[in-house]
Amino acid sequence: MEYLSSDSVRLSEDEKSVVIIDQTKLPNETEYLTLSEADELYDAIKLLKVRGAPAIGIFAGYSMYVLSLGIDTDDRSVFLNKLKEYAAFLDGSRPTAVNLSAATKRIVKAAEEEKNLSVKEMREKIKRTAVAIHEEDIEMCRKISEYGLTLVKDGFNILTHCNAGPLATSRYGTGLGTLMLGKEKGYTFHAFCDETRPLLQGARLTAYELLKAGIDVTLICDNMAGFLMKQGKIDAVFVGCDRVASNGDTANKIGTSSLSVLAHYYDVPFYVFCPSSTIDFSAKSGEDITIEYREPDEIRSMFYKEPVAPDVKCLNPAFDVTDGKLITAIVTEKGICRYPYEKSLAELFLS
Repeated sequence: MEYLSSDSVRLSEDEKSVVIIDQTKLPNETEYLTLSEADELYDAIKLLKVRGAPAIGIFAGYSMYVLSLGIDTDDRSVFLNKLKEYAAFLDGSRPTAVNLSAATKRIVKAAEEEKNLSVKEMREKIKRTAVAIHEEDIEMCRKISEYGLTLVKDGFNILTHCNAGPLATSRYGTGLGTLMLGKEKGYTFHAFCDETRPLLQGARLTAYELLKAGIDVTLICDNMAGFLMKQGKIDAVFVGCDRVASNGDTANKIGTSSLSVLAHYYDVPFYVFCPSSTIDFSAKSGEDITIEYREPDEIRSMFYKEPVAPDVKCLNPAFDVTDGKLITAIVTEKGICRYPYEKSLAELFLS
């Protein structure tokens, strides 16, 4: 499909900037941003101009390379210290998605592990590592999508939450990858796409991507899922993830946990699509995952000409944690894991 042939995050042609689609402008305007300064790279993550755990990881890798170009020194120690400062700075933009810190750590490690490299050679290695992060994600998304196809049948009605397509990852996506790959292979799926308040990633981004890909999609409000499940109109729930603990507890966009409870009650399979880059074995359970809290105006006034609520306090967690026991399967690029996840994830990734 033509829609899958380009990347929403990439290095610029002159390799001095990172180019992204500004996701805050979609679906009404497609605007590309060319970024190279530390503050604007930080803001791109913080303000959700680039979002989705894998896409943030790709962006972080390229950002570290671009920032390394501006470190004006030939001294290895000075260069590495500044590189680590940039890593800590970018890591502070959003705390929940593990891909961000994993990418910056990988870049720093690549630069410092060979003691005989010059600063110029370190920069080249940083670039190769950033490109590798991107290429690995493309391959992971393809494999995840192939495993996902083994879980569905032609004609399935699939409920999605938030956005886990090419905008949030690379090419196929994770949570949407099965639908995208299925379309290529001649499957006919119908997606019920919930709006995903308060930032409307489902309405603005998932509906946009599915429409562009030629997949039949119906937009629903977040509180309509139980209505459809009770009527037997949902065959499976597909979601992505931002961090998975070693016991399978999964952090994803706020509202995911509620969907898992509904799916469990109505006996609807609930699948999490998870590249290995989002698995955090240092987190033993969801209790170890830091949840990001965002500005109250995202609830009260964003996307509206006038505030839709009076000036009251707003609670705005960006994520919640779904208990592993409520997840039917976690679909990874290495295979499909099932409960108990302490065992299945460890066998697949740590053995």
